[in-house]
Amino acid sequence: MTGPRRVIARVLSESTDHPDVDELHRRANRLDQRISLATVYRTVRLLEAKGILERRDLGSRRARYEPSGEKNHFHLVDQDSGKVLEFAAPDAELLLRDIARQHGFDLALIKIELFGRRPAAKMGAEEAMNGDRRDSQARLHGEVQGT
Repeated sequence: MTGPRRVIARVLSESTDHPDVDELHRRANRLDQRISLATVYRTVRLLEAKGILERRDLGSRRARYEPSGEKNHFHLVDQDSGKVLEFAAPDAELLLRDIARQHGFDLALIKIELFGRRPAAKMGAEEAMNGDRRDSQARLHGEVQGT
């Protein structure tokens, strides 16, 4: 493996998130400024073809990457920020295995992406909207009283 590919592999192995190619390039470039975006793309394709790396579609326009694995894997994706949370769900795994069994399948692997928004962020937006509505009503009320 070439030096630049080793750096890219190291960046991937140290990643605790699910970086896209641009983020991989940015991180690798901090370690070796000679690494081009084209090298990152070629390395990602190579690692993916060898089954070392998995491409994930996590709701953005850009593919994200993580090490391949043969274990059950769950992601929760924040649609507002794009942040990805990995989590375990033993009860869900049991339910999904039962569903598969009911349909005649012996489930080998479970990989799930859930997409949503945090209620706090949603409530904050609603509160802001309600505040704007109250401000408009107050202005209207003041204008009506002032006339």
